[in-house]
Amino acid sequence: MLSSLSRALAMLEAIIADGASRSVAAIARDLGVPVATAHRQVASLVADGYLARQGRGFHVAGPRLLQLLGQIDEKQVIANCAAPVLHRLAGQLGCVVQLGTLEADMVTYRIKTGEGAGDLFTRVGMQLEAYCSGIGKVLLAWLPAGDREAYLATGPFPPLTARTITDAAALRHELARVREQGFAMDDGEIAEGLQCLAVPVRSPDGRVLAALSASRGAAQVAAIPPDAILADMRLAAAEIEDILAGLLAA
Repeated sequence: MLSSLSRALAMLEAIIADGASRSVAAIARDLGVPVATAHRQVASLVADGYLARQGRGFHVAGPRLLQLLGQIDEKQVIANCAAPVLHRLAGQLGCVVQLGTLEADMVTYRIKTGEGAGDLFTRVGMQLEAYCSGIGKVLLAWLPAGDREAYLATGPFPPLTARTITDAAALRHELARVREQGFAMDDGEIAEGLQCLAVPVRSPDGRVLAALSASRGAAQVAAIPPDAILADMRLAAAEIEDILAGLLAA
């Protein structure tokens, strides 16, 4: 049963990659599959909606496959890859570690773990403004330039604390600094007495689709300075990127 399924999936992948340029018979010969078997596989895939006929003997992605693809959230895939790494990182650092992504100019928190996680005001699924958080600064910093400028044009931004950057020009400068140094810091800008460091998590094509952060109170910051934990955070981000690359290459 598994072998039959694998062969059908191989045929589906080959037809989609072919782009409706060759017949089923031609693709079957390339795969080393008997033509009669290939036609039976394709007929089943058409009947189930995974393929659709396009002219005589050619096929394209069907409605069921397109619907399935539309349900895939690449940012959630990153979060799934990141979860075990972040749980381990939180234990190493002894603080709350989170992962967030950007949707409609807001940070969506997708993972929250570590000692004291229940005491921090964020929660999984919550959305917060991007300009005042470490994760948000990272995600804004690596937006395409036009998108970043469009976001900055919505300023000035409401202050959450006396340290919040509210001026668009000042935030532009801050985001340039984030890109240059490779990490962001929210030092009491979203909540008094809370410092968050954040580093980017890149997809295999180099886009920054997520960021991970470590949130610490004043006592923790005094005990262990930021530079001491950035190396571990960057290693964790690189590990997530490797897991994601391996998953997509499989």
